[in-house]
Amino acid sequence: MSEPRSAPTVLEIVLGRRLAALRDAAGFTAAQAAKRLRMSPSTITRMEKSETALKYTTAKALLEIYGVSQSETEEFLHLLDQATTPGWWQSFRDVLPAWFGVHVSLETAATNIRTYEPAVVPGLLQTPAYARAVLERGLPRMSSDVLERRVDLRAARQALLTRTDPSPPQLWAVLDETVLRRPAGSSDVMRGQIDHLLEMADLPNVTLQVCPFSAGLHPGAFGPFTIFRFDIPELPDVVCTDSLSRAAYGEEKEEVALFREALGEMSVYALSKEDTKRFLGDICKELYP
Repeated sequence: MSEPRSAPTVLEIVLGRRLAALRDAAGFTAAQAAKRLRMSPSTITRMEKSETALKYTTAKALLEIYGVSQSETEEFLHLLDQATTPGWWQSFRDVLPAWFGVHVSLETAATNIRTYEPAVVPGLLQTPAYARAVLERGLPRMSSDVLERRVDLRAARQALLTRTDPSPPQLWAVLDETVLRRPAGSSDVMRGQIDHLLEMADLPNVTLQVCPFSAGLHPGAFGPFTIFRFDIPELPDVVCTDSLSRAAYGEEKEEVALFREALGEMSVYALSKEDTKRFLGDICKELYP
């Protein structure tokens, strides 16, 4: 039986999709395939959706049922061996909710990450002190040990922005001015956070823009979202929207296009990259001298 885990790797997601496509091409329903292997149809669909781990022996049996050629079967199983290597985030399973584990998995594999945040600095750009201040205010309340583990997880996520192999993703982040004016922790924490934003904005793969109050209302005012893009043909762009206790992931073309259009319009409302850096410096002098 397949086993649950904190989050699938992106390669597991791709292989689940491919398995579903091979089943459709062979003319099998999930119920028919399940009957051949004497398992429940829900087990088949959960494997295809990467909600449970796909076992080597089960995949091999399904590929045989679907009449997949030997060469394609060998390729699939070879990729499955790679896919089941635990992602780095598995070491944080004790503090990583399953719904956010998917976010980390997508984030790690993305070649392009576009995000809008109306209230806090995006996790990929937070300093440890700022992250600690944010997490201390979060719900449900957590012990000091768990909080520090969550801070460590946030720091581990940020390593992807400066990695060399593979190349780091392109990050484009739009922040509302509220993010900078609402203090998280002491003035020292905010000053350090703004200095860090200025440092990150100098990275060649990071574009940072602030949407000032003077821009008025804009399409992203309803809440935070992130769009992930991958260099994988089988995996389309994915948009993630966050709430207090969960995240929703969508990949329908119309939905993703809507968020992409919103972010595109917001980049026009927002300050340019260079003006953003000047704005950050001015805010720091004004509020956190």
